[in-house]
Amino acid sequence: MDGQALRRSIQACEGRVLLSETIANASPLYPSVTNAELAASFGADLLLLNVFDVFHPAIEGCPDAEEVNGESVVGRIKRLTGRPVGLNLDPVDPDAEQAEQLDALPAGRLATREALNAAKQLGFDFVCLTGNPKTGVTNDATVAAIQLARDVFGESGLIIAGKMHGAGVAGEMGSRLLSEDVLADFIDAGADVILMPAPGTVPGITVAAAEQYVQFVHSKGALAMLTIGTSQEGADESTIRQIALNSKMAGADIHHIGDTGFYGIAVPENIMAYSIAIRGRRHTYVRMAKSVLR
Repeated sequence: MDGQALRRSIQACEGRVLLSETIANASPLYPSVTNAELAASFGADLLLLNVFDVFHPAIEGCPDAEEVNGESVVGRIKRLTGRPVGLNLDPVDPDAEQAEQLDALPAGRLATREALNAAKQLGFDFVCLTGNPKTGVTNDATVAAIQLARDVFGESGLIIAGKMHGAGVAGEMGSRLLSEDVLADFIDAGADVILMPAPGTVPGITVAAAEQYVQFVHSKGALAMLTIGTSQEGADESTIRQIALNSKMAGADIHHIGDTGFYGIAVPENIMAYSIAIRGRRHTYVRMAKSVLR
């Protein structure tokens, strides 16, 4: 399916879609499989690769099959897992007001036209425009990146955009991270899915605040992804269940679990606990057990 068919499928699931983020250049938790495969096996519906350089494409633990059959490393992960696979790119603002010393990123991780074109050629099913810690990603730069992504991926592409945390920008932290004006700018620029912090992950983001923002996003015709971008993917399972249920009460269409429970992937049991909380054992176990050949 193309990006817009995927969007309709997500919407039809009524808040039971789980996205797991993994770090592409981190050593796998267990060397026999990639972190992406592990996340899929514990119940993730969508896979999101972070710290992936589109100009030097590689995923730790995944041999590049290009020499054998012309398959990219992205295509190989898609074939092994049977899941849609997306990519994080960072819309860095060189003029961001710093709250801390910012990290420099390679060109293959920046949300530029060249990187977006490379991502499309690699076969990613969707693109996520957001900021890693200490990168200097701002809301204004994200709006410009959304417009670029829409131009590159066309009307059929699926674009997710927003901020999980301040990303090192002084004026966009905590409760100042979001506003309805900012969300409207993202949607008007062409974003299909707006990401924002899940209740309890960023100071000031309560269930009531998240629900207000999600309802606004829905009123503008977009979907909402509530995220754990604060390493709480490594918390205890009761915390995961609380975040999951609060996010569902707030109206999340996609539930995101982050990539540093262990470095590179959420605690696998937490992926399963999140999945069970939002859709029960039936759907979780079927997702975990179903062969990619079905």
